[in-house]
Amino acid sequence: MIKKLVRTMLTAQVLSALTVSLCLLIDNVMIVRFLGTRAIAAYGYANPILLTIGALGTMLSAGVQVSCSKSLGRGLQEETNAGYSSAIAVCGGISVIFVLIVLLFRNPLATVMGATADHELHRMTSDYLAGFAIGAPGSIGALILIPFLQMAGQSNLLIVAVLTMAVSDVAMDLLNALVLKWGMFGMGLASSLSYYLALTVVAFYFLSKKCVFTFSRRSVTKAKIVELFRSGVPSVFGMAASVVFVFAANRIMRNAGGTVAVAAFTVVSGIGNSANCITTGVGGVSLTLSGVFYHEEDRHALRSVLSLLCRYSVLLGLGMGAVLLLGAPLFVDVFLDANEPGYTLAVSGLRIFALGLIPCCINNALRSLYQATGRILLTEILALLEGAAYPILAALLLAALSGTSGVWFYFVIGELLTLLTIGVYVIRVKKRLPWQEGAVLLLKPDFGVRGAQLLEISLSGLEEIAPAVQRVETFCRSHGLDHRMTNHIALCVEEMASNVIEHGFSADEKRHHLFIRLLKKEDGWILRFRDDCTAFDPVHYVPSGNESGLGLKIVMAMARDVRYTSSLNLNNLMIQF
Repeated sequence: MIKKLVRTMLTAQVLSALTVSLCLLIDNVMIVRFLGTRAIAAYGYANPILLTIGALGTMLSAGVQVSCSKSLGRGLQEETNAGYSSAIAVCGGISVIFVLIVLLFRNPLATVMGATADHELHRMTSDYLAGFAIGAPGSIGALILIPFLQMAGQSNLLIVAVLTMAVSDVAMDLLNALVLKWGMFGMGLASSLSYYLALTVVAFYFLSKKCVFTFSRRSVTKAKIVELFRSGVPSVFGMAASVVFVFAANRIMRNAGGTVAVAAFTVVSGIGNSANCITTGVGGVSLTLSGVFYHEEDRHALRSVLSLLCRYSVLLGLGMGAVLLLGAPLFVDVFLDANEPGYTLAVSGLRIFALGLIPCCINNALRSLYQATGRILLTEILALLEGAAYPILAALLLAALSGTSGVWFYFVIGELLTLLTIGVYVIRVKKRLPWQEGAVLLLKPDFGVRGAQLLEISLSGLEEIAPAVQRVETFCRSHGLDHRMTNHIALCVEEMASNVIEHGFSADEKRHHLFIRLLKKEDGWILRFRDDCTAFDPVHYVPSGNESGLGLKIVMAMARDVRYTSSLNLNNLMIQF
């Protein structure tokens, strides 16, 4: 079940990240083809502000993933709704403020970003900032709603939304370049409008009765807002580090090779951002699933998720790396003519960039896991090292040693040093190699229920129910549980498993799974059911005064607490005794 979940989520995350980055790549192509090399340099100078917009959205999006995965892991639907409501409220306030600041101060911002070579370059940078800033509510809103779509199991809608964004961005860029001729302002505005169209697509779900989240102004609380910001801060460090690096790299490139080198760096960054859809996807899946399984205290699931993500990181990194290595001239041709001065620089830079994709994927999986499991300081330090300190240091040293051609190794060296740093830290803290006994997870020795205190059962058919019930009875008796409570728990397993397999498994022709976990804890017993069938809430389904659903009513009556959540396209039922 975990493998299927990781594969499904990773596919949706990578495709959505690819499409979003393609929108920025499309802008690059349109700008350089219709407005010239100077315009693409202006786009490069505006990039730190664009990354800042993305940093705000990414911070809130990560805060949503960490906070809501915690409440989902604990079966607290009302708390998840509070996170949903608070995230939307904060998004609206922050994005409007950001729009006003950029529109009012776009000229000074263009100067601070370094667009001072001539008046036309400065004007282009300022114009693009104005057009792009108008879309801040749409871009930040889209980033915030993406994790909610994933948690609701709406991966297909997510893909439709980002495809809508890409197609509309191309159409409006062409309209601006060929008809309206609004220059850099029009290019930025086209991106803004495409974000709003994507937001409109996903709004159909969130405003429908099918939506599993409920917005309420009463659910917007100061405590939840603080939690969202606190949980998302490590992601801000990563984005802030990227802003600092781009700011520094533009100057390093300008000093090493002038405007031509800055334009080549912008081209490589644009293509590299699209290639990094695999690293973004890996990190997003790690953040969400690690948060859910951590708060379910499921050590085995955490190890499985990380192992699968590392395996997919290698496969995706090899595939994307091969595409960049072999197709570098074709990709650069889209931006620059072969006889332009920056063409050779961009081709070599892109090929070197491809070498760092595998360690970057693995680093993203690990950083997201640490963020989801509460190691905030470690996550922040790694984000600063990976995003700014290591690559800037590498760029400065290589520029001094071999000029512009050596700077391109900044990405590879930065990622390898970050991975080495994680390995050294794990060895120092856990006194074991990272891959030994899940040491790289950095979990506390007493984390979760382990060994004799835990029973896990996977079912795929009716004939497996009776043996499973016998295992449950044996497990309960071995822990000294009395005959009455043993029968209660066994009856719950038999009743719920029968309902899921008889009704859920037969609802369609797909292959389904039911996973059961029984935990012996100090304050009682916890029984968890997870299946990948059609959403069904047994807690609120049971009708009063009706003989139908009698078995379910008996289960609810025996339990101390029952919680149901529908998340990640899975039914999750937690019963406490």
